[in-house]
Amino acid sequence: MRTHNSETQATTTPLRAIELLKEGNQRFVNNLKINRNLLQQANDTREGQWPFAVILSCIDSRTSSELIFDQGLGDIFSIRIAGNVVNTDVVGSLEFACKVAGSKLIVVMGHSHCGAIKGACDHIEMGSLTELLSKIQPAVYEEKTINEADKRNSKNTEFVENVAELNIRRSVKTIINRSYILEQMIENGQIAIVGAKHNLDSGVVEFYDDTLMSNTTEIRKHLS
Repeated sequence: MRTHNSETQATTTPLRAIELLKEGNQRFVNNLKINRNLLQQANDTREGQWPFAVILSCIDSRTSSELIFDQGLGDIFSIRIAGNVVNTDVVGSLEFACKVAGSKLIVVMGHSHCGAIKGACDHIEMGSLTELLSKIQPAVYEEKTINEADKRNSKNTEFVENVAELNIRRSVKTIINRSYILEQMIENGQIAIVGAKHNLDSGVVEFYDDTLMSNTTEIRKHLS
C-alpha cells in the first residue's frame, strides 16, 4: 500500500479521517496489518509529506499511533508526551500539522494503565515531572464519583481510569481554547478534533464521539 499523497490528503474529509483510523485499529486488533513497503514509502515522501491526521498521545512504549492505527510512513503526524498533556509547544505542533501541512483531524488519545495519570493521582513531585503532572491535576480534582480519600490514588484502577478519561476530555477543550487558528479551522469545516482512549488489554481504541468538534455548532456546545 502506498502512502498518502497530496491528492488523497486533500480529498479526505475530517470524518473520513476518523473512519480511516477506526479501520486501521480494527486491522491491528485482528492482526491483519496491511503489507507495506516502508522503504518505498520513505522514498515516496522524501520530497514532501501529506499526513491526513495528527495524533496527540502518551509516550508509553505500548501506544505507538502508527502501529495501533496500522498506518505507514507519511500517513499521520504523531505527537507524544507523557499523559498526553497540552502545552504551548504541543498546540504549536498541532497548528503546524493542520494549518501548514494540511492534516484534517486531531485525535487526543490517552490509554489505560497510564503511568503519568497514576503519578498525578498520587500527587508525585519530582524535578521537572512536577510541572508536567500539574497539567493532569485538574482532572484528578474533577473526578467526583469516588469520595473516599483512601481510594483516590493509583491503587484504585477505577479512579485512575476515570481520571484518564477526564484528562482526555479536558485536553480536547484546552487545545481549542488555546488556539484561535484551530478553532477557526473547525468552524470552517476544514478539520475536526476528537478524544479517544487506547485499551492496552484489548488493543481497541474507543473514540469519544461526544467530544467530536467538526463545526461551529459543536464548538459552541462543548465550550459554552
